[in-house]
Amino acid sequence: MNNAVQVMGERYVGCGADAGEIIIEGIPGNDLGAYLDGADITVFGNAQDATGNTMNNGSITIHGSTGDTVGYSMRGGAIYVRDNAGYRAGIHMKASIGKVPALVIGGQCGSFLGEYQAGGYIIVLGLNCDGIPVGNFCGTGMHGGKIFLRTERLPDDLPPQVVAQKAVDYAELDEIMPYIDSYCAKFGVDKAKVMSKPFYILTPNSKNPYKQLYCYN
Repeated sequence: MNNAVQVMGERYVGCGADAGEIIIEGIPGNDLGAYLDGADITVFGNAQDATGNTMNNGSITIHGSTGDTVGYSMRGGAIYVRDNAGYRAGIHMKASIGKVPALVIGGQCGSFLGEYQAGGYIIVLGLNCDGIPVGNFCGTGMHGGKIFLRTERLPDDLPPQVVAQKAVDYAELDEIMPYIDSYCAKFGVDKAKVMSKPFYILTPNSKNPYKQLYCYN
C-alpha cells in the first residue's frame, strides 16, 4: 500500500471525488467521502462520524468500525463497514432516480438505525454478536427502502409504521445478495457463516404519514 494516504483525524477526505481510488491508512475524521460522486475509498482502520454524508455514487470500504450517522442522506453508491457502526446509521437515506444506495454493517450498530429512511438498503449482519445487532428505535420514521437484519430475534421496540417479515429462503434475499457477496470478498468472510442465521426484512407500513413529504421512496 505504498500509495496509501496517512491520516489522523483529517475531515472531508475524498469530499465530492468523482473518479479514482483513495486508499487511507489511519483514522480519517468526520465526513469521510461526503458528497462522494463516483470514486472508491478504502480505509485500513476506523472512521469517525458522518461517513458517506450525502454521497451520490462510488463506494466506501472500512476495515474497522465507524461512528455515528454513517450513510447520512446517501442517495447512491455503497458503504461497507467490516465491524460496527454508531448511532443513527442510514438516517434519511434516500434513493435517487436510477440509484439505490446500500449500507452494509458487518457487526452491530447503535440506536435509531434507519431513522426516517426513504429508500435504499440497510443490511446489518450481526457477525460476532450474540444478541440483537441493533439498538433501540430501529426504523423510527421509516417510510421507504428496506432494512435487513441477520438475527434470531427482532428488537422489542420496533415502531408501528414498520412491518417485519422473516425471510424463509434465499430467494427473498436475492436483491441484497450482491452486497453480501461483496462484503465477504472485501473482508475475507465465509459466506456460509453469514447465511447460517435467519434474516428479517423490515419495510414501512403503507399507511405511514411521512411518505408524502419526500419525492423518492
